[in-house]
Amino acid sequence: MVQTLADPSTLKGIPEMFETEPAESLVARTESLATFRELGPPDLCRIEKYNPKSSAAKEINSYHFVLGVDSSSSASVAAYLNSLSYALVSHNTKALNPWKIRSGTYCCFNAFSRVDVRVEVRIPGGVESYVVDLRGDKHRITNPAIWQETYVSAVLRAILDDNDEPDGNDGNPILGLRKLDPLDTLNAEKRFLEAAAAEFWKGWQLGTNPEVQIATYFSNHLTNGIVKYFREGGRLDKAAKFFEGLFVKDPEVGAVLASSYFGNDDEIKGVTVLHEALKKNSSSYGLLLAQVDFLQSKKKLDTAAKIAKIAVVAAPSEYVTWAKLTQIYIDLGDYESALLALNSCPMFSYCERDSQRMPVPARVHLPLRPEIAGAGSGTGAQHLSGSIDDENDPRENAVHPELARLPALSLRGTFLLAYQLLIRIVSCVGWDELLKYRSKVFVMEEEYRIHRALEEKRLLVEEGLDGTAVDSTSGQGNHPKEESEVYVKPFAKARVAVNGVAEGEEGEKEGGKDAARPVENDDKDESRLQELVGENFESIRLTPEPEPESLSPTAAEGEDGKKGLSIDEMLRRASGEADAQAQVTLAEVEETSIAQGVDSMGSVEGQRKMTNTPNPRPKRTPINFTFRNKRLCEKWLDNLFMVLYNDLRLYTALKQEMVQYLQPTGKPQAMYRKTGAEWEIYGDLAERLHHPEEAKVAYKLCIEQKFSIKSWLKILAIEAAEGNTREALIAVNKVIVLLDKSYIDNTYPSPIGRAVFKLIGRHGYQKVHNVLIALNVPQRNFKLIMKYFE
Repeated sequence: MVQTLADPSTLKGIPEMFETEPAESLVARTESLATFRELGPPDLCRIEKYNPKSSAAKEINSYHFVLGVDSSSSASVAAYLNSLSYALVSHNTKALNPWKIRSGTYCCFNAFSRVDVRVEVRIPGGVESYVVDLRGDKHRITNPAIWQETYVSAVLRAILDDNDEPDGNDGNPILGLRKLDPLDTLNAEKRFLEAAAAEFWKGWQLGTNPEVQIATYFSNHLTNGIVKYFREGGRLDKAAKFFEGLFVKDPEVGAVLASSYFGNDDEIKGVTVLHEALKKNSSSYGLLLAQVDFLQSKKKLDTAAKIAKIAVVAAPSEYVTWAKLTQIYIDLGDYESALLALNSCPMFSYCERDSQRMPVPARVHLPLRPEIAGAGSGTGAQHLSGSIDDENDPRENAVHPELARLPALSLRGTFLLAYQLLIRIVSCVGWDELLKYRSKVFVMEEEYRIHRALEEKRLLVEEGLDGTAVDSTSGQGNHPKEESEVYVKPFAKARVAVNGVAEGEEGEKEGGKDAARPVENDDKDESRLQELVGENFESIRLTPEPEPESLSPTAAEGEDGKKGLSIDEMLRRASGEADAQAQVTLAEVEETSIAQGVDSMGSVEGQRKMTNTPNPRPKRTPINFTFRNKRLCEKWLDNLFMVLYNDLRLYTALKQEMVQYLQPTGKPQAMYRKTGAEWEIYGDLAERLHHPEEAKVAYKLCIEQKFSIKSWLKILAIEAAEGNTREALIAVNKVIVLLDKSYIDNTYPSPIGRAVFKLIGRHGYQKVHNVLIALNVPQRNFKLIMKYFE
């Protein structure tokens, strides 16, 4: 393959998108400011280049996205823009590059004040800094605190960004993103913690994880970013030290402080913090969940279940409390209760990450490092611009439509987490048992339909007999049965009360030539509502029926009957208590009304009974759908069962095919053709269903057919989780070669850094280092890997 010469107008090792119109990237960012809800998108860096000697275009504008730049002051941002001048390297070593950088603009979103901080640098010239609000108006920076907020926002974006993860940025990685280490020294880390402590009490303004509805002091992007940074690095003692000073001001901070102590094996300190915090605020669900996590790690599942129920009562509108209760039930083996708790989880609409819509660039420059002998295997391609995927055969990226449309791939937020809990259940009991548990706790469509059909049939019989007896008084008692059924059936099916009970037939027949009189038009609104309220219907119960007062062991313990009740009893009665009280009240009102000569619908039917006046309207017979011990399955959970069915169906077919291919036989093995992209999807499917061995096989078959950083990262994560040091370091060596070729050199936070720290925490630094030496990797690769050990 012919080597492509480098374009002198491009930056070495830095991705670039070239503008079609001048300043179109800045205009697009300004228009997108009002859509930023949380931390904001990555920083935008735009530069203007000119070439006085060029006979064609003398000015070129380009931009790229970047994370990890020190934005604590205008000087530090200007230093980054100035460093880009040294990236303009000529391909001809004997001549200087004629292209020069004239000016640059750096945009960094301040998530606390909701403004975009911009720094303009002119070379030669000065530096100008200003802010742009959500309406696009430009203002001078008069408050020095703006820079501290901007610095904290930028570091948190770099820590929480997942663009380099296998499925980063919701499966749509940002093109042209450059990542730097946000905290590359201990001094930088110390300075960030000081700034974060100053802004900590405003951290709830940044938002929180998608599974949490309301941000708090213990659950927001600031707290989550700090905990993630130190947990993945195996230094939770630093996080505990940071939260110690803040715990004095608010006991809810004890939730993350105790979790940091537990993660650092300081269990006595963690229990002490929880004890002190719960004495001050016993209703904080964050503290209760931290206690549940600790008990769960100690296998005290019964006690953990009791506290998880208290957390549900404390925060019934939060998904995390119900999800934790579901996890405890799964660990206890109580899968029926687990399904009921999962069905009760409140689900939230998923908010996508903040991003800005950019116009289509004129061209894109993605730098690639030339191949170096001994640095790793390759095809010998010497591209200087492009992507690693460009070296793949286009046929290897083809995917069967059924695999591309898997519904599980579109799950996000709470729906994805709920699906993972459902997978935990099916991995424990199997699909057949899961269906049995499902039919035990939820009202199934078939039994509901059969029960309703039987009740309608009984209604038709009763209404037909009553109609004959009533109509005989007016000379209409000899109507055929078919005519009565024609009149009754549509109303019996169409009119269903709001509490889930279908009403009886309401029609009547009066004098005339076989004509059925409909309901009077002047009664169709207010009187209809009174009928629904006044009718003593028996509705579908979503919880077991409360025990009679005489049989309840706690009936005499207080006037309200709640003193001494267990958590289970309180949760069981919570939904049924109001309905039971309403039914008693309606019954009392009905008895009083009939005694006064007025029926429950406000008519004079009672007076007719007293004066022996025949009632032309037949007696109502409500249809009763009663499933005392079952609940209605939420629509989203019913959909998740179908999603799980599709995943299991495809996984079963894949496994059968792999077994036939891998089994030793005397005949030549039947070759089954799958593209590299399809093997990658099968690997994701097996990993999603908790089958890591099959997932590794699928990922390895994928990388045999195409370059895939995602497959290597997946293999690395699986091997590191299993503690396989040698296999994990082999994957590190392969991944680091691919990343180095793309000029991606950030060390932490990153998937490689997380895997290396996990191995060191499990086996120790010296053992992992010795295994790396024993692999005898090329010297350049060894130096690149050693950056993560430092």
